[in-house]
Amino acid sequence: MHLRHFDTVEAEVTPAAAKILIAGGFGVGKTTLVGAISEIRPLRTEELLSDRSVGIDDTSGVDRKTTTTVAMDFGRITVRADLTLYLFGTPGQERFWFMWDDLAHGTVGAVVMADTRRLADCFAAVDYFEHRATPFIVAVNCFDGAPAYQPEDVRIALDLDPETPVVLCDARQRDSVKKALVTLVRHAIAKSRTNPEYQGKPEYQGRPLPAG
Repeated sequence: MHLRHFDTVEAEVTPAAAKILIAGGFGVGKTTLVGAISEIRPLRTEELLSDRSVGIDDTSGVDRKTTTTVAMDFGRITVRADLTLYLFGTPGQERFWFMWDDLAHGTVGAVVMADTRRLADCFAAVDYFEHRATPFIVAVNCFDGAPAYQPEDVRIALDLDPETPVVLCDARQRDSVKKALVTLVRHAIAKSRTNPEYQGKPEYQGRPLPAG
């Protein structure tokens, strides 16, 4: 009896999948974030930095970085029984931006990562998602030794809309990353309910909001 009831309840849960982009400037922590949260071994397309990148890739503030993503990062996280997020990390260097349109196809939202030492590096990603009316949040990666600012200060510096969430995040910590992703999911659902432009985009539209 109990097993049959359990099977019935499980059968009523229709799994949904959502594609999420992780974007931002070079060296901001996108690969680290995907690796910290993914429940599968993440797919990475990293290559060693060489002397050919001198004068092209700005490594100020991230001078210890020795690799760079040349295509994408990929990971997966099951938020709950009926919702799985597929994470696609975008390459940060300008010469790889031509790939963003393909990666963005079918996405329901994005996390734009920011580094307070190089805040201007996330401008391009913010502009990209604003221009395409894609729901996004800004996650400030709290690097050791980086200047600490309140989310509202970052919002002002980036000239964001009041409803765009800004969160502090440690890309190395699974719980911190999960909170950022839940914030994005909640924001995307809210957008789909209030703005006709987003109607029908998220496959999980109309479902209860995930707990924080």
